[in-house]
Amino acid sequence: MMSDQIWLYIALGIYFAAMLYIGYSAYKKTSGHEDYMLGGRDLPAWVAALSAGASDMSGWLIMGLPGAIYLSGLIEAWIAIGLTVGAYLNWLVVAPRLRAYTQASENSITIPSFFENRTKDKTRLLRIVSSLIILVFFTLYVSSGMVASGVFFESSFNGNYVVGMLLVSGVTLLYTLFGGFLGASLTDVVQGIMLCIAVLVVPVAAVIAVGGWGETMSLISSLDASHFDWLGGTGLTSVTLIGILSGLAWGLGYFGQPHIIVRFMALRTPQAAKSARRIGVTWQVLSLGGAVFGGLVGVAFIQKEGITLGDPETILLVMSQTLLHPLVAGLVLAAVLAAIMSTFSSQLIVCSSALVEDLYKVLKKTPPDEKRLVVLGRLCVLGVAIVAMLLAITPNDSILGLVGFAWAGFGASFGPLVLLSLYWRKLTNWGALAGMVVGAVTVFVWAAFEGGWFELYELLPGFVLALITAVIVSLATYKPNAEIEREFTETGTMVVVK
Repeated sequence: MMSDQIWLYIALGIYFAAMLYIGYSAYKKTSGHEDYMLGGRDLPAWVAALSAGASDMSGWLIMGLPGAIYLSGLIEAWIAIGLTVGAYLNWLVVAPRLRAYTQASENSITIPSFFENRTKDKTRLLRIVSSLIILVFFTLYVSSGMVASGVFFESSFNGNYVVGMLLVSGVTLLYTLFGGFLGASLTDVVQGIMLCIAVLVVPVAAVIAVGGWGETMSLISSLDASHFDWLGGTGLTSVTLIGILSGLAWGLGYFGQPHIIVRFMALRTPQAAKSARRIGVTWQVLSLGGAVFGGLVGVAFIQKEGITLGDPETILLVMSQTLLHPLVAGLVLAAVLAAIMSTFSSQLIVCSSALVEDLYKVLKKTPPDEKRLVVLGRLCVLGVAIVAMLLAITPNDSILGLVGFAWAGFGASFGPLVLLSLYWRKLTNWGALAGMVVGAVTVFVWAAFEGGWFELYELLPGFVLALITAVIVSLATYKPNAEIEREFTETGTMVVVK
């Protein structure tokens, strides 16, 4: 008989081979710069929905969130509620209009180029600054995925952190390097399905192993009844209120995440956002619900089995390896990689587009040819990945901590501007630039302090201050522009007309 370890390696081998094959298939269909960066604006609704969800969740869904629930109970589930509401509103409010507006406004294929074209910024500052913000926060975000992959290999195979991180990063880099946006999106679909199945199957198997639903709930309650308390067992104190607001504030971040909203820009039509919303939100509810349930059930399972859990963020991994056949457990472990790889492959593409489309093309006086742009795009993917790997070699924060900071940075810097760009005619380039800078700076400054209200998730104050700043500066610098008015009106027509 084969050892359990061999079964695990077989499952991972099958998964890696499938991802590389999909990346190669996408490479054969990628011929130009717009194809590489945006898939030719031809994503079907279901691909966009699953791709947005998978690229959103990252390793924290199957590691960070269940670990937080395992430690603290349902008070940590406010993050899941905030994210679900935020994702729904993002599909409802942003997706159809952003798809239409980016096409109407000089066929913008990146968020920085959209901000510039939307506000008719002649200084190029808005595009350059937003590109730099993307590079800073996404390098941290990509690094968090690499950290998660290293932790995964340590806990699942008793392997070396650096070797595991380099292996996962290398496979992801290969299919992203050649497959581009389409490769990242198609692999996201497979990864999203695997992820959802994994976070649903493992907790159910754990409940059966413990002795059923009633036994599981009774055991958790006897160990720590506060795990079922949405207020953490302390009542509505100022600390609890800050925790709840912080959790819900995660939902605000959706409006400014380039790797997610770029999927909206790639939809075939603005109207496709409606069916994509239904698919995407259903996937999200199932996946987040499974992750929260898994962390909660893990409390009873670990006690029942007498297992010593070293790292709470590995609770789902430990349960899968204990409960399931090694091959099935290997596929669950592959789902962990799916969560990690789907996110940072998408982020690598956005970083590449920021470097090529929004910095190189802006600074280059003569327009480069399509072939050179695609080559440059691939080189930039490689460069960002190398920097992120160097940062991930010696991690100094939890996976959830790294993701949370990068999520806040994008949410505060870009979220208010995306909403104002789509729904307020008077947004100016100076208002957008001021709001963006204030949002980014607030996130860095707020995160540097501790205690009292500084424990509030930095996304919320950053978002509010950026929004207020953008509105005030825009009102002070507004001048009517016929082209902006025409594009704004045309966008409304494209959204409602089928």
